[in-house]
Formats: sequence, C-alpha cells, structure tokens
Amino acid sequence: MNDDSVRARVRVRAPELIGKGGWLNTGGDDLTLTDLRGKIVLLDFWTFCCINCLHVLDELRELEEKHRDTLVIIGVHSPKFVHEAEHQAVVDAVERYEVHHPVLDDPELATWKQYAVRAWPTLVVIDPEGYVVAQHAGEGHANALRTLVEELEAEHGAKGTLRRGDGPYVPPEPVATDLRFPGKAVLLPSGNFLVSDTTRHQLVELEPDGETVVRRIGDGEFREPQGLAVLPGGKVVVADTVHHALRLLDPATGTSERIAGTGRQWWQGSPTSGPALDVDLSSPWDVAWWQGKVWIAMAGVHQLWTYDPESGTVEVAAGTTNEGLVDGPAAEAWFAQPSGLAATEDRLWVADSETSALRWVDPDGFVHTAVGTGLFDFGHRDGEAGQALLQHPLGVTALPDGSVAVSDTYNHVLRRFDPASGEVTTLATDLREPSDAVVVGEDVVVVESARHRLTRLRLPEEAVQVESVAHRTQREATEVAPGGLRLDVVFQAPKGQKLDERYGPSTRLLVSSTPPELLLAGEGTGTDLFRELALNPELTEGVLHVSAMAASCDDDPENEYPACHVHQQDWGVPVRVTEGGAARLPLILAGMDG
Repeated sequence: MNDDSVRARVRVRAPELIGKGGWLNTGGDDLTLTDLRGKIVLLDFWTFCCINCLHVLDELRELEEKHRDTLVIIGVHSPKFVHEAEHQAVVDAVERYEVHHPVLDDPELATWKQYAVRAWPTLVVIDPEGYVVAQHAGEGHANALRTLVEELEAEHGAKGTLRRGDGPYVPPEPVATDLRFPGKAVLLPSGNFLVSDTTRHQLVELEPDGETVVRRIGDGEFREPQGLAVLPGGKVVVADTVHHALRLLDPATGTSERIAGTGRQWWQGSPTSGPALDVDLSSPWDVAWWQGKVWIAMAGVHQLWTYDPESGTVEVAAGTTNEGLVDGPAAEAWFAQPSGLAATEDRLWVADSETSALRWVDPDGFVHTAVGTGLFDFGHRDGEAGQALLQHPLGVTALPDGSVAVSDTYNHVLRRFDPASGEVTTLATDLREPSDAVVVGEDVVVVESARHRLTRLRLPEEAVQVESVAHRTQREATEVAPGGLRLDVVFQAPKGQKLDERYGPSTRLLVSSTPPELLLAGEGTGTDLFRELALNPELTEGVLHVSAMAASCDDDPENEYPACHVHQQDWGVPVRVTEGGAARLPLILAGMDG
C-alpha cells in the first residue's frame, strides 16, 4: 500500500495542541491549530533527555530552513523524567539545543495522549486543512518528510489552501555569560581548567579559580562538544558530539585535528571497526583514557567504543545497540545512552543516563551494574546500592578513596557510591543539572550546566542525607489482553521509494521484555515487521522492548545507484495485562495505521 492510497482513505482531524506549561519561542503568544491553518505543520514529539530526539532536531534543520514560508515545525515537549516536566528545564533545553521553532511544554502528556504517541521521537504531519496525513517514529525520515512537504505544497497551492509567509517563531533574547550550558571539564597539566562550552560550540580555558577566562578555542571546528580526556602526553581528546567525531587538541597551540569519525552519523549496517577516519560514529558524549586506549561513550547507539592512537583504529568495545540494562560479557551487554566515563586502574565507570544507572566494565570485558534497575525506574534514594535510585546521571568521577562521585543531573545533586560498603550517599545538593566533576586536591569542582558555571565544593567527610524519593515514568501503561498479543510495526515506504531487497530482507524486528519472564513466546530477532507474542499469565505488568529497522531505496529503474535510507526506532512500551485489554499492539515506524 502506498502513501497516496493511505492519505486518500484516512482523514483524521488533528487534535488541538494542549500543554499546561504553555508556549516557548512565540513571543508570549499561545498557538492553536486554527492559527496555523493554511500551513503545513510538523509536530515533533520530543524530550530533551533523548539522544534520538536530538538527532531528529538536527535532521529537521535543513527542512525547516528550506520551507520556512510554508512549513511550521512545532516541538511538543513530552517528558520522561520528573525533572523534564519542570518548565525552566524545558526553557533551558530549548536554548541549549538551539531549537528555532515554537515549542509546546506538555508536562502532563496531554497532547502526547491525544495523538496516541508511543515513542520518543515521533513526527506527525498535519496538512494545511488541519488533517493528519503522516506519522513517523525514530530517526532517518528526513528524505520522506521532504518529499511529503513538497507534495503538500503543490497539492494545496493548486487548491488555494496553502498560506505562504512568516511563521510564528520569535527568538528569545540572548544572555551574556562566559559559559553557556557547559558539558564537561578536565584539569590541564598547567593547573587550568578546560571546559566544553557546549551551546557556543567552543572550548574555554579557565584559570585555577574556575572563573577567569584565559582563552576560547574553536571557531567552527566543534559542534556541541562534550567529553574531554587528557592523554599521557598532555594533548586532549574532545568528543565533538554533533559532528559525530573525535578531535585531538594541542593545548600549547590551541589547534585541533579530527582523529576519528567521518562527520556522518553511524547507522545499522555501517562498519563497526576499521581506520578511525573512515568509520562513522554516533554522538560520542564522553571519552576516557583506560588500558592504553581512548574509551568512547557512544550515546547515539548505546555502546562503548575504543580509539587506539597507536594503530589509528576504532572498534566497538561493549554493547549491542539495543537500549536497556543488561550485564554480562561486553558483546552481549545493553546500555542506554552512556554519557559519562571515569577510569581507575581496575574499572571503567559508566554513567548510563537513560537507565539512571551507574555501570562499570572490568579488565576482562564484563559489564556490571552498581546502581540502577532499568529504563523506567528513577528517583533520589540513598542507602544500599541495590535499592538506591538516580535520575538521568550524565557524569562520573573517580575519588581519591576508591569511591566515585556521580553527577546526578536531573536530581540536581552530587552522589557518591562506595564499592567497599556498597552504599550510595549524597555529597552535595542545590546544584543545577550537574553534568561532570573534577577532583582538585581536597575539593571537587562541579560543572553546573544549567547555572553556566563551575562550582567548587569541599569533599565532605560525611555525606549529606536526604529524604528518599522514587519515581516511575509518567507514561501510562498500555493495557493488553492476557494470552496472545499481535505486535505490528507499521511501515510504508515513502513515495518514490521501495523496500531494498537487493541483499536480502530489508526489515528487522527484535523483541524482548523486562522482566524476561513476561514473554513466553515471540522474543528474538526476525525479518518480518509483525510478531505473535505470548504473555505470561502469572505476570500483570512489564516492559516490551521493540527495535525495528527498514531500509528503502529510490524506485527508479534508470538509476544504477539509487539513494537508500534507513528508518529505525527503539520502543520501550510499558504494558499492563488486564481483561478487556487490546489484543493488538501497533507501533508506527512510518505511515498511518489503517
């Protein structure tokens, strides 16, 4: 079935846009769909913790610029974590990630529910007459959206229902500070600090006071840089996150060169090892020097990679690209947006942000979890590590006594885990989105990202105690019937494309569950985008993990080398087994569920 027939048959009036947090980037005005009538509207359901959502923001920039007189992109911010429901946090994220279109702050997921969204990110296209005409989940849909927008421009231009002209975007006033949403910091051999000034796309060297600017480094070389690692010779590896690359900085001259990555984002099927400058990377978020190599927290694909400066090669070191929390041999482990690294002699510590977890890798290549239970459990709870809770930590720092400090970002605190006692405590409160920390003598210097500064704290002999708080994700569970459940991943190739079957099946579906006992049948990998699942009647709730991929190519027999596009998305679907629940679970990758 092609998109034309679907759009001809399905006429769904777009629900109104409602969000208790109100509107940003509109100059104070509220928007309604009536205000937008005559425009092509693209709703981007996102949340700022989600690396795939950040990828889509970048994918949409060219489309947004090219069609700015006919297309209005609306970001609908739909939080996963409690912190993301705070209005100021959304305001900060819109600036941090350079969102140049109106954003609806929807902390209670009202519009998310009205549009039956199931995944971050999800894109919904509304035509100039106010009807939903397409829905896409995940990344890789830029070409399909471009084709659809051009088609809608032609169709509604001919009907007289297209309104050209400026959209409702009103940029906020810029704010002057020395740092703007800094990400990570390291201590240079000189005693100065080097900080990734993420939103300004530069590095900043500060004097030992952590405040006085020595120099700014970078004029177009970096794009939202994050992690920094000092090599034994004194040079610094920089995670050039949005450029999907690593750069090597010489602090003596302030010059840098790309040492890994092509500038293109890694996709399923791309090489996972080889000459570093020939292999694609995906949103490297942090770097650390361990066991003679640079370890990379590859947030964009939920893996750890390594860069070997001796051979000039990169390779996957741990993780399968599946998103979740699974320990064991490195090749079988699952991570969820690893964003912070810290090396000690016998451990590589990992801040695994989306599972709100502290993980570690041992020298034999096994992955362990110290704190954290999965994608949907988070909070602020101290005590024994097995029941302690974090909330989306972005940084981890080795302390002199063998313990580690965790930048517990969405709790706005610095936590401590002591491997000797197995206890989690709170070191400092009243921070604002701490994303990294550096030990300097008896002090720890914290990167307070949302306060745009470094903050020096004395390492306390006794940790602070706070009242325990536990959270579950705000998403409502999908009610499903006991017994059999039909899973359908909806995918229709964009107009002018077809599934790429030249080298075998062009689709892939991977299904698993938490707890694993939830599924009696249907787990594993296959090539069909549907699956008959059997649910355990003894369990009443859990999470279905679904990963889908489809490859489509331009359908032009005259073109010997057609352009091909990969569409992929991971879903974590909380389900509750109840009598009268649904017997079918549709997940839209691209198209409309007919």
